[in-house]
Amino acid sequence: MDGNSAVGEAAIRAGCQCYFGYPITPQNELTEYMATHLSRRKGCTFIQAESEVAAINMVYGASLVGARAMTSSSSPGISLKQEGISYLAACELPAVIVNMSRGGPGLGSIVAAQSDYFQATRGGGHGDYRTIVLAPSSVQEIADLTHRAFDLSDKYKVPVMILGDGVLGQMKEPVEFKHEAPTELPIRSGALRGAKGRPSKIVKTFTSNPAELEEINWGLFRRYQLIKKEETTYETFLTEDAQLVVVAFGIAARIAKGAIRTLRTEGLKVGLMRPITLWPFPDEAIQELAKTVNYFLVFEMNMGQMLEDVQLALAGRGEVAFYGRPGGVIPIPSEVGRVIARLYYQKGLK
Repeated sequence: MDGNSAVGEAAIRAGCQCYFGYPITPQNELTEYMATHLSRRKGCTFIQAESEVAAINMVYGASLVGARAMTSSSSPGISLKQEGISYLAACELPAVIVNMSRGGPGLGSIVAAQSDYFQATRGGGHGDYRTIVLAPSSVQEIADLTHRAFDLSDKYKVPVMILGDGVLGQMKEPVEFKHEAPTELPIRSGALRGAKGRPSKIVKTFTSNPAELEEINWGLFRRYQLIKKEETTYETFLTEDAQLVVVAFGIAARIAKGAIRTLRTEGLKVGLMRPITLWPFPDEAIQELAKTVNYFLVFEMNMGQMLEDVQLALAGRGEVAFYGRPGGVIPIPSEVGRVIARLYYQKGLK
């Protein structure tokens, strides 16, 4: 399956009950898949909204009444959804948002890029909030992480973003779905399901009492700290004896892994650290690598966004170089391999 369709099938099997979207390349196959297949589950809703703003607010309403809800888009469309994502975070409402990112800024291009890292990992919208951000690097992982996204969102009552790209959305690979759609989902506590037998409940994001709003923010902060402790995930590849470690995520990590395999056959001791959760970022894992590795190369398809998180994690405990291809240029493994090898020999590594 292509990655976009794999997200759709995995979402259905995760119990997604409502999908609201609006067409934009390169994620249209996902919207098309949900339009075709979501209706096979009783009581499920698909709506092509009149805009991205409308779509995220439909997600807000569906989540409010307890449904597992989802939307998807690509870079400029995700920008339009940011206010709604902030409202979801403020009301402690779960939702899954998929960004198959494209080149930017502005309308940019319809090819893959990784220039939405800042937007995704810093919340993106206004106010003090975070979203869990998952970064797959294969179609199989897209399917697995989609299921995980729904579970994490429900567990912590936060929006979860899957940050893919045009390559992952369009490429086709074998995929195994490890779950069947649940016949029934438990009703989420706090969902608005009518007030019979209990006082009415009002869910709102506005308060004129600064002390009350401050306590809401501290409550969210404590939850984010728990997420950092419990849910940070990453992959390491050939780092046990590495003298230089490449840090990359998503499709860039896939490209880097191919380059590293080739370099290993040439005797270069190079490894890969791949963050899977971009937020929370695996700071401690990178700090652990820095105990034995002095040189790091951050490779991204942007102008250096994750680079800042790597530098913050290392706090001067290792040298960090950067190689980026912004705007939608997709390098091949041999190109990245040449960059790695040049740095390796410049540092006198053997």
